Amino acid sequence: MISDPRAFLQTLFHQAVKAADPYEALVRHLPDPPKGRTIVVGAGKAASQMAAAFERAWSHPFEGLVVARHGPIAECRSTKILQAAHPVPDRAGLIAAEALMNHLHGLTCDDLVIALISGGGSALLPAPPTGFTLTDESALNEALLASGAPISGMNVVRKHFSRIKGGLLAALAHPAKVVSLVVSDVPGDNPAFVASGPTVPDSSDAEEALRVIRDYRIDLPARVIDCIRNTRAPSAGDRVFANNEVHVIASARVSLEAAADRARSLCVQPLILSDSIEGEAKDIGRMHAALAREFLTRPPAPKPLVLLSGGETTVSIGTGTYGKGGRNSELLLSAAIDLQGVDGVVAMAADTDGIDGSEDNAGAFCDGGTVARIRSAGGDARAFLAGHDAWSAFNLAGDLFVPGPTGTNVNDFRAFLVE
Repeated sequence: MISDPRAFLQTLFHQAVKAADPYEALVRHLPDPPKGRTIVVGAGKAASQMAAAFERAWSHPFEGLVVARHGPIAECRSTKILQAAHPVPDRAGLIAAEALMNHLHGLTCDDLVIALISGGGSALLPAPPTGFTLTDESALNEALLASGAPISGMNVVRKHFSRIKGGLLAALAHPAKVVSLVVSDVPGDNPAFVASGPTVPDSSDAEEALRVIRDYRIDLPARVIDCIRNTRAPSAGDRVFANNEVHVIASARVSLEAAADRARSLCVQPLILSDSIEGEAKDIGRMHAALAREFLTRPPAPKPLVLLSGGETTVSIGTGTYGKGGRNSELLLSAAIDLQGVDGVVAMAADTDGIDGSEDNAGAFCDGGTVARIRSAGGDARAFLAGHDAWSAFNLAGDLFVPGPTGTNVNDFRAFLVE
């Protein structure tokens, strides 16, 4: 038996985060210094930490500018850090995106651009097409977040309504070489989907973006639809990208493997379900609960066992009012409802960046007594789930997990301990 299951789960979480440490990941992929100037750009939830790590590892002159989310940031000596809103863009992000694009003007083939990209960059870099405003891009982003579309689909739409996404930032740097160092927070680790790929083009076209809008019934103004229909995002085969390099330096898979190794060292058998699980958060929560119950009662299954998974789920909000929380908290509340009264299962779900949704928690813990604790505190777990108010439910139960910002982001981390 594990004497303190929650401490054990926290240990796995912190091991997963450590495996995605920006310095350790970045130092192995730095290019040689160029003949000319070195320009550093970046955007994402881990932008300031990646910039600080770059400063430790790079011993040559450079000019740096990155965009991070509002809140605590890592201190940098030489890199200018701008801050903007996430998950809905703000005016600070609009100004930051323009600054980032201006930072790349006038480069030559002797110059080098190092792009530090992590998840969250889509919201941090609003740059609506000519003739549109920040209000238009914010409305598009809110509609995407409420649609239930997977992150890959959302980013296909975003990059067809932008002057900076879909490789357009890298195109501005031509003829300089661009080396993109990417901390992946997307299922499958396609770097073109991380932060909507400002320096990494892909093969998606306008028809694919329109298909996402149609399939997920995303209600957008006709002029926005027309703009997306007529936008051609640059393809990976365009000559302006011929000399560029892209490296995924940290990912959910690497972090899950590190957590699994740590579990083995503590005499717990790990089972990685997948590093790329997508779908409605409450449905994925029920699936994890069902697997935990199955392994709990299956005679040949080794005990103790920890089920590990990553990826990015979604929450379809629809119309009406909704409460506090994020996809990890909602997933775990759904699991807690299906695990009520079950002894021998303790679980956590958390975002590896340390923030789940709009509050200060990374996620939460649950066990067979979570629903009863919510009830005894005067709450109704099912009502909280229906109202997308998982934060309030776990706050009542005393089950929130609040490690603070971690400085990296390889998306969701889930661990279900079966004893």
